[in-house]
Amino acid sequence: MTSVEALFMPPTATGILFAIVFLLIVYLLFSDASSQEENKEPPGPKPLPLLGNMLQVNLKRPYLTLCEMSKKYGSVFTVYFGPKKVVVLAGYQTVKQALVNNSEEFGNRDISPIFFDLSKGHGILFSNGESWKEMRRFSLTTLRDFGMGKRGSEEKIIEETHYLREMLKDLQGKPFDTSQPLNYATSNIISAIVYGSRFQYSDHQFKEMVKRANDNIKLGGSPSIQIYNMFPWLGGWLKDWKLMMLNFDQNLKQIKDLVMNLEETLNLEETRGLVDSFLIRKKNSEKSGDKDTLFHEENLIITVSNLFAAGTDTTSTTLRWCLLFMAKYPQIQDHVQEEIDGVLGGRQPVVEDRKNLPYTDAVIHETQRLANVVPMSIPHTTTCDVTFQGFFIKKGTCVLPLLTSVLKDDTQWESPQNFNPAHFLDEQGRFVKNDAFMPFSAGRRVCLGESLARMILFLFFTSLLQHFRFTPPPGVSEDQLDLTPAVGFTLNPSPHKLCAVSRASHE
Repeated sequence: MTSVEALFMPPTATGILFAIVFLLIVYLLFSDASSQEENKEPPGPKPLPLLGNMLQVNLKRPYLTLCEMSKKYGSVFTVYFGPKKVVVLAGYQTVKQALVNNSEEFGNRDISPIFFDLSKGHGILFSNGESWKEMRRFSLTTLRDFGMGKRGSEEKIIEETHYLREMLKDLQGKPFDTSQPLNYATSNIISAIVYGSRFQYSDHQFKEMVKRANDNIKLGGSPSIQIYNMFPWLGGWLKDWKLMMLNFDQNLKQIKDLVMNLEETLNLEETRGLVDSFLIRKKNSEKSGDKDTLFHEENLIITVSNLFAAGTDTTSTTLRWCLLFMAKYPQIQDHVQEEIDGVLGGRQPVVEDRKNLPYTDAVIHETQRLANVVPMSIPHTTTCDVTFQGFFIKKGTCVLPLLTSVLKDDTQWESPQNFNPAHFLDEQGRFVKNDAFMPFSAGRRVCLGESLARMILFLFFTSLLQHFRFTPPPGVSEDQLDLTPAVGFTLNPSPHKLCAVSRASHE
C-alpha cells in the first residue's frame, strides 16, 4: 500500500475515538480558559475556611485595613468577612464609575443581620424594591414640602441656633463635652420637620432617646457586632447585640407614643410634619381598601427612626469635628471669624450668605472631607451579574464603596491627610467644588437629606463661630487635642472637652 493510498483509507473505530477525545480535551481546555477570562473575579487575600480574612482585618477600624489592601490588590478587590464575600471599591474613579455611571447595577442595599434585626426590611436605609422606592419618594417629597433646602427649614434651623447659643452661653466659658448640645440641637431640627415641634433640651425622654440612638451608632461599629454580622447565631451570647436591641426597642416605643399622640390630634386640612403626611396617606389607603399599601405602621415607625439616626448623628458629628478643628488650628479659626465679621457683622447668618463666605464654606467642606464620618458608606449589593473593570461580579454580591479612599484619594487632593481649606478654594479665594467630595455617597443611594444637612452645617457653624471662640480647656495645648476618631459605625471625635468663650462684641 502506498503512502498516498493510506491517506484515503477509511478511519478505524480506534482512530475516530482518539480524534473525538483529542478534540474534546482541546475544547474543554480552551473553553475553560475563555470562561475563566470571562468570569474573572476580583483578586484579594486568600481567605481561611469559615473565618475568611477576619484575622487580617482590624475590626475596630476596618476601613484602614481595606485601604492598605487596595494598595496591593487594586481598586476592585475581594475580601471575606467570615464566610461572606465582599467586593471592595476604592478610589474616586472606581467608586464614581460604580455608584454614578452604573447606579442601577450597584443600586441595591446589602442588609446585614444587625440591620435586618432593627428594620425587618422596612423604612429607607435598610430596604430594597418597591418598599424602598415608595418610602424614599414619599420622604423626599415630604421633606421638600416642609422646606428642606427652602425658607421653611431655614427658619427652623435659625430658631434652633438661638437655643444652642443660649445653652453654650450659660456655660460661661467652662470646659464642656460638645456631643450633647450638638446632638440635641440637630435632633430638634429633625423633630421639627418629622413631628412638627421641637423638644426642650432638659426633657428627660428626649435626652434618653438621643442617648440611646447615639449609643447604637457606636455599638453598630464595634468588633462584637461585626462578628455577629459574620456569625448571626452568636446573637444571644453577645452583650452589645442585646444592648442594641434593647435601646432600639425602647426608642421604637417612644416613637410609637409620639405618633399615637399626633394621630389623636390629626387635622386632615393642616399637616404639622412628615408623620401627619404619612398618617393621611395611611388613612386614605385604608378608606380605598388598598390591602397592599406600603403606608403601614411598620414603615412609618422605621422611616422615622431612620431619619433620626441618619439625620442626627452624621450632622452633629460633623459639627463636633468642625469645632475641634477650630480649637486645634486657631489661625484657621481667626480667618473664619475675620470673614464672618467682615461680611455679617453682628446680624444673623442666612443660607444666602454662603456665597459671600467662601473661606467659611471651604472650612466646612474640608471638615467633612477629612473627618470622613462614614468611611465605608453603607454596603450595596449588585442587582444583576455585572462585568466591572474587567472583573465579573455575581448578582447579589455585597459591594463596599470605600468612601474614605475617595475623600483621601491622593490623585484628587493636594494634601489628603492634612486639614487644608485650600482644597476648596481657587487662587482668588473663591469657593470651588471638587467631584471627589462624596461624604453623602452618590448615585441612587445618595443621602436624601443632603441639602438639609448642608443648611444645618452652614447655619450652625457660622452662627457659633460668630458668637464664640473655641479653645482647648485650660492646661491643654492645641497640640494635645487628639484627632484620632472613636470606634463606631460613624467616626466621632474621641471624647474631649472644649471651651466656648463668648466674643463680647457679638453679644
